[in-house]
Amino acid sequence: MTSEELKKLQITACKVRMGIIESTHAAACGHPGGSLSSADVLTYLYFKEMRVNPQEPNWADRDRFVLSKGHAAPALYAVLAERGYFPVSDLTTLRKVGSYLQGHPCRSVTPGIDMSTGSLGQGVSAAAGMALALKCQKKDSRVYTILGDGEIQEGEVWEALMFASHYHLDNLCVMIDNNNLQIDGWVNEVMSPYPIDEKLKAFGLEVEVIDGHDLNQIEAALGRARQTKGKPYGIVLKTVKGKGVSYMENVGSWHGKAPDDRQFEQAMQELKKSLEVLEK
Repeated sequence: MTSEELKKLQITACKVRMGIIESTHAAACGHPGGSLSSADVLTYLYFKEMRVNPQEPNWADRDRFVLSKGHAAPALYAVLAERGYFPVSDLTTLRKVGSYLQGHPCRSVTPGIDMSTGSLGQGVSAAAGMALALKCQKKDSRVYTILGDGEIQEGEVWEALMFASHYHLDNLCVMIDNNNLQIDGWVNEVMSPYPIDEKLKAFGLEVEVIDGHDLNQIEAALGRARQTKGKPYGIVLKTVKGKGVSYMENVGSWHGKAPDDRQFEQAMQELKKSLEVLEK
């Protein structure tokens, strides 16, 4: 991509992070850590990679996205808002009674959500089913899904990957947000999933490991995913939990709590400074 395209995406990703902080602070609950770590790849998917139409969210020929790690909904909502699916101002209604932006994605009420998720391990199964259905319909649409590295401790994940490999779902891209932390601590101490790339390969995927915050690397990997035929593609995204907010980075306790007023102000000041640098 050009330097101008890169800067534009970086600016959008920063705004997405601001949306994550604003929404979780307003809700006084939520999951900012894993939302911040996935902000860059989600920004790239919705602003560069995927074929979507915010004015027609259920367009039959769109690409599909499934947030298997459904607790990272604040990131997905912030991206959808920036993309034009609904007003950015609505992000502060997160988890409020009557809001269409609930704690986990809900397909029946939120524009742009392709699958309701939250029970860990189930989203990738739905994504594989979508990919097979699109194959049967002879559509060229693609399916993308993001899982957490703690989530892949679930057995259903590996059943879904075996299914995807068996049916040669080369229209499916499986991404692991490998930020090394889950709600109970470091993933290698809770139940080690490592080596993630070798395990994905053993289940029949074409796999690569990249820096999940480097938009150029994300672009290159997704390009290779589109070129791969006969098997699903796996991308292990090496990321930092809480990326972009200094006091949240690599701190496990930020998996599932919201910033208080003082922490909110600090986070927003840091992100606004980052935005100012990018916009120069």
